[in-house]
Formats: sequence, structure tokens, C-alpha cells
Amino acid sequence: MKKKLISVIAACYNEEESLHEILNRTYTVFKKLQNYSLELIFVDNDSTDNSYKILEKLAKNNKQIKVIFMSRNFGSPQPSFLAGLENSNGDAAIFLHGDLQDPPELIPKFIKKWEEGYDVVYGQRNKRKGYGAIMNLLYRGFYTLLRKLAYINIPLNAGEFSLINRQVINELLKIKEYDYYLRGLRAYVGFKQIGINYIREARKHGKSTENLFTSLYWAKTIIVNFSFKPLSWISGLAFFIVILSLISIVTFLIYYFINPNSPRGIPTLFILILFLGGVQLLSLSVIAEYISKIFLEVKGRPKYIIKKILNK
Repeated sequence: MKKKLISVIAACYNEEESLHEILNRTYTVFKKLQNYSLELIFVDNDSTDNSYKILEKLAKNNKQIKVIFMSRNFGSPQPSFLAGLENSNGDAAIFLHGDLQDPPELIPKFIKKWEEGYDVVYGQRNKRKGYGAIMNLLYRGFYTLLRKLAYINIPLNAGEFSLINRQVINELLKIKEYDYYLRGLRAYVGFKQIGINYIREARKHGKSTENLFTSLYWAKTIIVNFSFKPLSWISGLAFFIVILSLISIVTFLIYYFINPNSPRGIPTLFILILFLGGVQLLSLSVIAEYISKIFLEVKGRPKYIIKKILNK
């Protein structure tokens, strides 16, 4: 019986202390999976630590390990996962973050669900260790908000950690948009999907590049990429202000005829001007976000550039 090939794609940036652990824990998992063979793909997003030398040595000692080096840092792990996906050969692919917060030990459960007929099996976080109560609350609030805003059903608390089969891989690779966001596009392509609950571990090594500001940036980016509702809100807000203005005009006219000597309020004018100016600037900023996405798409720049591939 021919073994099925599983491509495990690990997106890494400054993870020198985790690289051997990723290798050891993943290989330990696959030693118990007798009907499956492993293609381990490290994608290094132009690390500034000692990752390059470590990965070079790992690839030299083991030809089953493929290493992709980016030409520069391309920001989020999304381009790294996409590069790994485009260079994978597996019947299915599994995404791992290099910080090992998502446990490779969950892979057998992913594969079991895949063999039951599911095309996508994603990890669904019950809890995030290493985050305070406020950050956990903000994450849950964001995913709830996203689910209400998005024009597709994006699972709650589901990150990139997942298994996708070859048919889904092929469909994802057909999507050419620049601002590639895997967990949203994974939901967009559809197919039979299921989540597996787990507790996301705290980072063991190194320092995370994630903070409140980067999280807010990605929250904004995801909402713009998968929802038109902010634009609809502008129309609704504009309509509300017009109605409010008409009511105010009629009210002031009635009040003027009732009491012609009533004082005219400069503070009222100041507040109205400030309010309308704020609404206009907010509306323009929302429109600008969508225009900036159009700007990125029409330029057609590559989502990433590969410098070197080992064991291609």
C-alpha cells in the first residue's frame, strides 16, 4: 500500500531555538503514523538570528527536509505559508507556526478527520496561554464581530493551524489576490470542513512580534478583505445625518417662530461642525482602506520572492 504524503509547512522568523524542536516533535508524530510519509518544509521569512545556518545544516543532513529562504521579510506569515504551499507535493498540507504554540501532536487527529472525509480540518482555540484576560477577551470579541460582518462564514477562533487536502490546495493556489489571508480564503473555497478544539500554548522560545497594535492592524485588514459592511455603514450614517439635519431645521424654525428673541448658539454651531467634520474624516478613512486594497491589487506585485530553496 502506497503511503500518503503529508506536507508540514512551518513558517519561521527568528525561531532558532525552536527549529530542532519542530523537527523532533514532528518526526516523533510521524513515526507513529505508519501509513503516511512526511515532507517537512521550513519557510524562513528572512530571519536575523542564526536560523539560516541551522536550517542549512538540517537540510544537508536530511534530504526529506525542504527549506525555503525569502529574499526579504514579507511581514506576516501569510506569504511564507503560501510559498510553502506552492512548493509542496503532499496529498495534504498542514500549517504550523514556528513558535510551536500550535502543537504538532494534534496532527494525528487532523489526519483521522481527513480520512473520515473532511477536506479541511482546522484547529479551534479554546484558550490562548501566555495572553492576559483582556487580550483573550479582545480576540474572542474580534472573531465574533468578524463572523457578523464577513460575507462568508469564518469559524470562530480558528487560525492557520490546519490540514487541507490536495483539492483544496489547488483551489487556494488559483486565488491570485495580493493581500492573501489564509484562514479567510480557506473558508471562502468551501468544501467539507470541521474544527478540532485545543488549547494554544504560550511561546516557549524567543520574543513574539505580535502586540496590540499589530493585532489591531490585522483585525482591520481582515475586516476590509472579507466585508463590505463598513461601506454600507457610511451610507447609513449619511442617511441618518440628513434626516437628523432636516428634523433639526424644522425644530429650529418652529422654535424661532414661537420665540423670535431666543439667543443664537455659537457652541451649537461649533459642536455640529466638529461632529460633521469627524463623520466626514471617518468616512473618508474607511473608503481609503478599500482604495488602498485596490491599489495593491492592480499593481500586481508578487506576494513574496524566494531567494533560495534547499532540497527542491
